[in-house]
Amino acid sequence: MKYPITLLIALFFFQVAFSQDFRFGKVSKEELLEKQHPADSTADAAILYREMKSQFKYTPSGSFIVETDVFERIKIYNKEGFDWANKKIKLYQGNGGSDDELYGLKGYTYFMDGNKVKDEKLRNDGIFEEEVNEYWEVTKFTMPAVTDGCVIEYKYTLKSPFITNIDEYRFQEQIPVNKVEMRFATPEYFNYKMHQKGWIPFRIEESTDYLDINMGMSRTRDFYNKNGNGHSVSSNNISVLENVYSVNIDGVPAMKEEAFSGNIDNYSSGLKFELSYINYPSSPLEMITTTWEDVSKSIYDSDAFGGQLKRDNYFDNDIDELLNGITDPNKKMIAIFEYVKRKMNWNKFFGLYALEGTKDAYKKGSGSVSDINLMLVSMLRYAGLNANPVLVSTKSNGIPFFPTRNGFNYVIASVENGNSVVLMDATNKEGEPNVLEPELLNWQGRIIREDKTSSWVSLYPSSHASQSTMMNLSINEDDNSISGSAQNRYTGHYAMQQRKTYKNIEQEEIRKKLEKNSGETEISNITFGNLEKLYNPVSLKYDFENFDAVEEIGGKLYLSPLLFLAIDENPFKLDERNYPIDFNYPIKDRYIVTVDIPEGYKVESVPESTNFVLGENLGAFKYIINNVGGKLQVSVEFAINTAVMPAQDYSNIKKFFKLMIDKEQEKVVLSKA
Repeated sequence: MKYPITLLIALFFFQVAFSQDFRFGKVSKEELLEKQHPADSTADAAILYREMKSQFKYTPSGSFIVETDVFERIKIYNKEGFDWANKKIKLYQGNGGSDDELYGLKGYTYFMDGNKVKDEKLRNDGIFEEEVNEYWEVTKFTMPAVTDGCVIEYKYTLKSPFITNIDEYRFQEQIPVNKVEMRFATPEYFNYKMHQKGWIPFRIEESTDYLDINMGMSRTRDFYNKNGNGHSVSSNNISVLENVYSVNIDGVPAMKEEAFSGNIDNYSSGLKFELSYINYPSSPLEMITTTWEDVSKSIYDSDAFGGQLKRDNYFDNDIDELLNGITDPNKKMIAIFEYVKRKMNWNKFFGLYALEGTKDAYKKGSGSVSDINLMLVSMLRYAGLNANPVLVSTKSNGIPFFPTRNGFNYVIASVENGNSVVLMDATNKEGEPNVLEPELLNWQGRIIREDKTSSWVSLYPSSHASQSTMMNLSINEDDNSISGSAQNRYTGHYAMQQRKTYKNIEQEEIRKKLEKNSGETEISNITFGNLEKLYNPVSLKYDFENFDAVEEIGGKLYLSPLLFLAIDENPFKLDERNYPIDFNYPIKDRYIVTVDIPEGYKVESVPESTNFVLGENLGAFKYIINNVGGKLQVSVEFAINTAVMPAQDYSNIKKFFKLMIDKEQEKVVLSKA
């Protein structure tokens, strides 16, 4: 009898889970001796068991906190999996002493010593605390004595007073997860919406239980016990109904990452709880769920955000002097943008709210993202421009799928002119209007206007980043090496990338970087143009010699004329992909390569010219080759017109790249005349 492969995998995981003991400290020899993951032989590590259990606790101060117990056991198969022995725990730091707190962190690394199971305890010297910004701290720990084949496990408790948005419960990682169990129990006073994400289906089981609350002798708040009767102040304990949500999944496959993934965590399977309303007995219903308009308004109303935009008395004289004689609005915008970039240095702190305060940051010459870009908005408004802040979630922060202030962690500036919106980030010294760091190109930002209305704005540039290359080649008859010269021109994000990579480094380091992905090529006479001069294309010229591009077989010469300009490997390798393809920004590359035919040789064969497109104007590729006057000329144009493409286009994109790579690798054949 034949069984579907999915059924066999499910049976395997059931058997493994049934035979394992998932209590803390009960690691078995079988787990330690396992050499590779039974369902994914490519896995460098696997989560054998993940448990996340959350419940509410009533505090002596008369409020609720969420207490989450986390326990995880991980198998590490080889050195490439060692990173899974490093863990980060984010702790939100609120106002007035309301902070996330970490308790009871314990961990062990288990390994075989002969025929015995040995362990090494996580100690204080492997635990570190780091301040990320004014709102976030991170506790990091590194498990000790990590070796090939070891098993690590750790557990801890996270206590949080922030019950509005519960941290996401993650069910999928970039390694297999053999078994995951999650439980979230909330008193009936709190009603939560659930948001499922990812492509792995899972079922949420709902049940009820009772929560015992110690009220204290003097507590008189209105609560009801499980019989529906009001409690007496003489009673220390009452029981309230709990709504319990649980998820149990076996055999979660790895989320395989490959090129152009963006933040893959945005698409892995998980569950998020969002507080919808609070309904205490004998109290009015308190709605919590908000719209994006509500979120935007609450952020703008903060003195550390909108309040900063009202202040201009600390820069007015400087801006008046800067703009003296400038009447064109676009020139005013550029002048102010460049002024802020020159004057201010980013201290690497993220966040929406001013940290130093724009006035103090201006005097100091440095500040956080919000200090600098709120200052920029204020100056642009002072100059009479329709400028507004834009809330952004960086790629590493994720995509804000539902209305929440915690969904954003960055703010940039914008200027609106009719239907066009210009986006600017003054923390980026190499940036230009509408040329943002790829980390910020995360779907949409939320623009908040002075009248406190808000709307979405695309963060992706509408114009292509372009690269144009002209290359001349000649074949040396003595050793079949190639001598050549190249002239390159870069615009948009390509230009910014060149500036960030090559500005302010030594010539020898530049040469090494250029040669890194050029095969057996030696580069010389390197000249850059406009590296320091923004708003102009970056130019690059160099000479080179290549020693492995020409192959001689039976007196014939075989050559791929694009040399190191050609893509030699398809970046798309998966059979199936369940998350979008993120190219960051539209791109357009054009190469013109001229090959001098050596004396005594003739062209025997060349690749056919071709032209094909990807989908409905998503991309295009054109390859034209001509033999004219003793020279071969190859013209190649490649374009990606849409920054992000959906997963259902993956197979077509993969085929598109294969066709393009195959064509670029085809050989010109030269034979003796």
